Amino acid sequence: MTVEIISRLPSTLPGGSMERLLRPRSVAIVGASDRPGSLGASVLSNLDRSGYAGVIHLINPKRTEIGDRPCLASIEDLPDGVDAAVLAVPRAAVLGSIEALARRRVGATIIFSAGFAEGGEEGLADQREIARIAAEVGMVIEGPNCLGMVNHVDRIPLTFIETSAEELGERPGIAIVSQSGAMAAVLGVTFASRDLGLSYSISTGNEAASGLEDYVEFLVEDTSTRVIAMIVEQFRKPARFLAAARKASAKGKRIVLLHPGRSSAARESAATHTGAMAGDYQVMRAKVARAGIILAETLEELGDIAEIALRCPMLPAGGPAVLGESGAFKALTLDLCEELGLDLPSIDDETAPALRAVLPPFVGVSNPLDLTAQGLVEPDLYERTLTALFDDARFASIVACIIQTDPVTSAIKLPPILKAVREHKPEKPLIFAGLDEGAPIPVDYIAQLRALGIVYFPSTERAFRALKRIDEFAGRDVTASTAPPVAIVGFPLQGGVIPEYRAKQILAPLGIPFPEGRLATTLEQALAAAAAVGYPVVLKAQSPDLSHKSDAGGVVIGLADAASLKEGWVKLHADIARHRPNLILDGVLIEAMGKRGIELIIGARNDPDWGPVILAGFGGVAAEILRDVRILTPDLLDDAIIRELYRLKNAPLLRGFRGSQPLDVGAAARIIATLSRLLLAEPTIREIDLNPVVIYPDGEGAIALDALILTAPVPADA
Repeated sequence: MTVEIISRLPSTLPGGSMERLLRPRSVAIVGASDRPGSLGASVLSNLDRSGYAGVIHLINPKRTEIGDRPCLASIEDLPDGVDAAVLAVPRAAVLGSIEALARRRVGATIIFSAGFAEGGEEGLADQREIARIAAEVGMVIEGPNCLGMVNHVDRIPLTFIETSAEELGERPGIAIVSQSGAMAAVLGVTFASRDLGLSYSISTGNEAASGLEDYVEFLVEDTSTRVIAMIVEQFRKPARFLAAARKASAKGKRIVLLHPGRSSAARESAATHTGAMAGDYQVMRAKVARAGIILAETLEELGDIAEIALRCPMLPAGGPAVLGESGAFKALTLDLCEELGLDLPSIDDETAPALRAVLPPFVGVSNPLDLTAQGLVEPDLYERTLTALFDDARFASIVACIIQTDPVTSAIKLPPILKAVREHKPEKPLIFAGLDEGAPIPVDYIAQLRALGIVYFPSTERAFRALKRIDEFAGRDVTASTAPPVAIVGFPLQGGVIPEYRAKQILAPLGIPFPEGRLATTLEQALAAAAAVGYPVVLKAQSPDLSHKSDAGGVVIGLADAASLKEGWVKLHADIARHRPNLILDGVLIEAMGKRGIELIIGARNDPDWGPVILAGFGGVAAEILRDVRILTPDLLDDAIIRELYRLKNAPLLRGFRGSQPLDVGAAARIIATLSRLLLAEPTIREIDLNPVVIYPDGEGAIALDALILTAPVPADA
């Protein structure tokens, strides 16, 4: 690092600030060594190799010097206020070292050692003590169990992985934030191999006293960082992370996230279908996407999406034009894009006259476009075609799927492609995706493509998968509902399950439609209720301890008259006594039978980590088997809710299937919007479950046949 770079560092670094960790003016290596391969030697070698010009303090009680540098005997010999310390010491020495560093008012510490929270009760206790000390003295701690960090902006590598902090210069950079140190290192290699500028690479490890949200907050304000690539296994402070993500999005910075856990079992729910079906991963996806984060599903996608986001500041919102050279590849692309759900805008001779004018007569206008091998004998065909596609507003991007074969072929095809970009300077992204991975394309051509902001992929499928993820991001609904939370009068304070009849008494005044019904505790009351609501009726046992009534014989349907009601009354009580002999009922709900329709499940949940979410999908008794649901945030407008419902796998049933009438999806959306407002108004609600909600033909509305509310336990002093 040059003196000029050091002078750009803040002259006064506040205690506990992230700058003291990520941009230190002075560094102490505790456990310094000159033994090749040791942690201390690796850190020192990295700093020297990168030209770090700050002050370096070496600590080793067995040495008086290392190389030409003096070596201190202990942490106590450090001057006050060193910015950052690296602990290259065994796990047993970590806690004592932290205590000593705190006494010397060191601003930040990196702990490489493992064996803390992940190593059992003793390790967890030590990690908690580390966190306590850090909070008490305002020390930032990275780790434990981490690989450290590399600041490429100021060329400061504080890691034991052999690295050289390549200077970013004036290029926009990608920052890596990963709880996994190994994956941070892997991503660093991936981005470097593609000549992508890195600003920071940060391994957060166990996050004892600093978390990924701290680093994202720092990077949002860092002028060198345009894209943040993240690998996160656990969000410890989701609310802070989402706030930082929204701020990044407002600043035009992109966060690309890979979060393992799609196949993990969902968190167990004590009461309702909604809780069982809205697992942690699905809730996380809904929340982070709403906050403006692009989600990747594989490590390869993470790298590819981050590259497109860095090289193409204007992310494509819509389908691409595909420029190919093979009829078979055209068919394969159509198959893949249909599978991915990536729209390919359709064109033909009549609708694309500019493209038709530049193509040979035997090349049909279509998307994907098959140029055949004509480009080999007429190389400027690539330039003419690309120029026409650049000017066509129907395409958000262009994917050039080119057969490279060998250096001679590349030398024919690449120059006109490069010329088209240089002369036309298109605003829309161009992605070069080679069709024959492994072809010996001259590296100079790849460098020229990248210098022009063109993403180069050695294969095609990854380009389409990355574009699909970006299209999901760019096409998301960003307008938030401004409807006020609903007012609830006399909401019950008792914790636990609120049974169906009480739940309906609470929800009906808010506008959620239910069948007409009354609670009965005697047969005489039941007969009177049935006469009032009208036959046929259904009987439903009511108790806060009976969430799943059908499983215990607590539901009897289709009672057409008084005689069948009397039989049903006896049967219901006999079945309950057999299945739940000690259960005490509040009574039996007598309801008018609703007409048949398509069944949905609509639920609401106050997730303990992520806050309010809504679940909507196809319901009934098979809801937990089919799991055809969408997880929604509670701030969506009705139109956005409708679009989400149309993304369900069985959405054709909503639009009208095989001649049936389209359904009143708007009525279902209004129920969802009402539940959203209720959840925002009443934080004591843990879950609401409406299953089924029967939706009728367009204009005939929807009606919730069952309802259940789960509330949080009431504090003892309430």
